[in-house]
Amino acid sequence: MIRRYFPIFVLTALAGCQSTSETMVSETTEDRLNSANDQFIAAEFSSLELIPDTTIAEAESESATGNKIYGNLWKRIQSQLTMDIPENRRLTIQRNWFIKHPSYLKRVAKRAEPFLYFIVEEIEKREMPMELALLPIVESAFNPMAYSPYHAAGLWQFVPGTADYYGLKRNWWYDGRRDVIESTRAALDYLEKLHQQFDGNWLHALAAYNSGEGRVARAIKRNFNSGENIDYWSLDLPRETDAYVPKLLALADLIKNPTKYGAELPVIANAQTVEVVDVENQIDLSIAAQMASIDLAALKSLNPGYARWSTSPEGPHTLLLPLKNAETLRAALADAQPNDLIKWFEYKVKAGDSLGLIAQKYNTSLHTLKTTNKIKGNLIRVGDRLLIPTGAAQTNQLAQSNEPSAEQANELIQTEINYEVKSGDTLWDISRAFNVTSRQIQQWNHLTEKQNIHPGQKLVIKRQPNTQVVATNKIKKVNYKVRRGDSLARIADKFNVTISDIENWNKISRKKFLQPGQTLALHVDINNI
Repeated sequence: MIRRYFPIFVLTALAGCQSTSETMVSETTEDRLNSANDQFIAAEFSSLELIPDTTIAEAESESATGNKIYGNLWKRIQSQLTMDIPENRRLTIQRNWFIKHPSYLKRVAKRAEPFLYFIVEEIEKREMPMELALLPIVESAFNPMAYSPYHAAGLWQFVPGTADYYGLKRNWWYDGRRDVIESTRAALDYLEKLHQQFDGNWLHALAAYNSGEGRVARAIKRNFNSGENIDYWSLDLPRETDAYVPKLLALADLIKNPTKYGAELPVIANAQTVEVVDVENQIDLSIAAQMASIDLAALKSLNPGYARWSTSPEGPHTLLLPLKNAETLRAALADAQPNDLIKWFEYKVKAGDSLGLIAQKYNTSLHTLKTTNKIKGNLIRVGDRLLIPTGAAQTNQLAQSNEPSAEQANELIQTEINYEVKSGDTLWDISRAFNVTSRQIQQWNHLTEKQNIHPGQKLVIKRQPNTQVVATNKIKKVNYKVRRGDSLARIADKFNVTISDIENWNKISRKKFLQPGQTLALHVDINNI
């Protein structure tokens, strides 16, 4: 049996889905679970009308075929939880935490409401354990915007390498790790593969999902060679993985026996309440919201994979919407042309311009600019006219005349101001105030990494107005544990911040060495990682 594990050592790079640090209940507090890494940046789902008009029955009934039908999705999940729940200290610690923090499960259940029915349906189709429907609670507290220090993102916490391997697109426009529909399919594909790879042992597969296939395989090999038991509970695994599987089983026990443990779960309709609409063309999200008669913030909360103001030119162009809004959008699309779905303005090339500079000014990508204008190389000439995609709100501003000049457009997009540094200011504070990055300020003012700013100093800020074309910063506080070989420079580069930022946030000096295991607080803009 053990031989099957050995070849998977080469797949350690796919070690996958690192859950956020907040999911280690044995080492966290209620406050940490309420931190930015456990909150939605997008609008809350309370504004969505997801519950069907029919009354949701708590009691079960039977269909004509004898299959049980539940009005409450939690009842359907409860009926299919079959994993053994051992009584041991590790599991008891996790279960006791949930019992002592009932508000946590209520918050998580509210976040899960738009997505849980789809996840349950997918698990049933694949005949996988229903306990897996609870895995996003362990991974991300059902937060599609969750991001970990290991660069794992989304509901299922995919790291970049594993996301690429399982076909989740990632580019300037879109991150499939945060697309709930696509990431769910990828996560279940990965879990099926791990289940097969570990000879049908789900606990081994779950441990590998958290800490990597190679690490679990090596732990099994060590125990096997020394004559020890190779079950999950006997393996020597990282501390997070030691808590990971017990946490899932504790959740399953709690949800299967809510009366026993005094747990209360908000009712979720056991019915489809959202569906996917394929627009088939690039679409401005604000236009999509108008066509679907839905609030833009609500649309974005259901479609967190889109990082910009529209879908990617190359796709996907799918939108997850409540049923009635999906129907409204389809009706509107039937009478729409592709040009109605995206807004553009014409830009006249002037001396000194390059495609890269123009793309940067208008917050688009070089690839999009070249594709839109059918440019094969990088050559443009003064007087050429380029189509620039822009958000609907900004298009309205630029449409003050039939053909705005390049100078007018530039003035609307970017203005240069002089900012006088005040006492207590840091580059981070200033960058947040003007919706730019610390590194941009350093570049504009020719500052080196080691140079400090001082009160009275004048800084040039190239400010962009707060229009739809400017991506909203999504700042998350993460706790990063220093590893052997780390330096402030390496950590700053990894998270796209400056050394000075890290020093200010943690009240430390670059003159002192970092220690392995030391925890650093980082404020990370997840759009720039």
